[in-house]
Amino acid sequence: MALMFVGTFFVAAMIGSIRHMSASMHPFEIALFRNLFALVVVLPWFFRYGIAPLRTQHFGLHVLRALFNIVAMLCFFYAVSVAPLSEVTALGYSSPIFATVLAALVLGEVVQARRWTAIAFGFLGALIILRPGFASVGPGQLLALFSALAWSCALMVIKTLGRTDSSATIITYMGLLMAPLSLGPALFVWQWPAGHEWGWLLAIGVLGGLGQFCVTEALRQADTAVVMPIDFFKLIWVALIAWLAFGERLDLFTWIGGAIIFASAVSLVYGDRAGKR
Repeated sequence: MALMFVGTFFVAAMIGSIRHMSASMHPFEIALFRNLFALVVVLPWFFRYGIAPLRTQHFGLHVLRALFNIVAMLCFFYAVSVAPLSEVTALGYSSPIFATVLAALVLGEVVQARRWTAIAFGFLGALIILRPGFASVGPGQLLALFSALAWSCALMVIKTLGRTDSSATIITYMGLLMAPLSLGPALFVWQWPAGHEWGWLLAIGVLGGLGQFCVTEALRQADTAVVMPIDFFKLIWVALIAWLAFGERLDLFTWIGGAIIFASAVSLVYGDRAGKR
């Protein structure tokens, strides 16, 4: 739980840093440097295990996962640059909901009535945040939802890879593949960072890598149902950063919708773990 708590702060600090840098640099280029500097967190795997993390029989699936992952990242980074941070973060909690629907449609998993009810409440939470017809729904909010959908596709691939490959292999290939995949989009908007911007870009990469490590380690050490509720602190950190650093007001509808989406996601995860037990 402590690892998840610290991880949410790292991720929230990364999101705030992305918003700050997006004022002078395109989000696609920020994503490239985030992936490059995050390799600092991946490299220790090789010092500890040698080339063992590279051994896999499903390299194509790792590439597919990285493609889904980079689409999700680019959409999320762009959404952070144009939409309120708390709304983007709250909508990001819909990934487990999309993943459950995809598991039923793609993997043929049986989804019981209780889980469909949780999915319905999750989409209700998204509608409360977006309020179509009552508030303007911009490209940032739509990109945040599409990012959650792309990430849920990546989760399906991770679930398949998890049957044969270790977590070290999955994380290592993600780090090694996402950097070159993010280079192409960045070249279309390329500009060399100024001197002071290198520090921010390094911070984004390290914060993202540390946040991912903390969350992954928390999920490894304890049941998902135990540590998952702590992830809601990410919305609290992001809301505080958005208010203090960027003057964004705290929208009540975002809190209500985010809480509903998060409760729905936790219900899905908890039900899945209880069913396995």
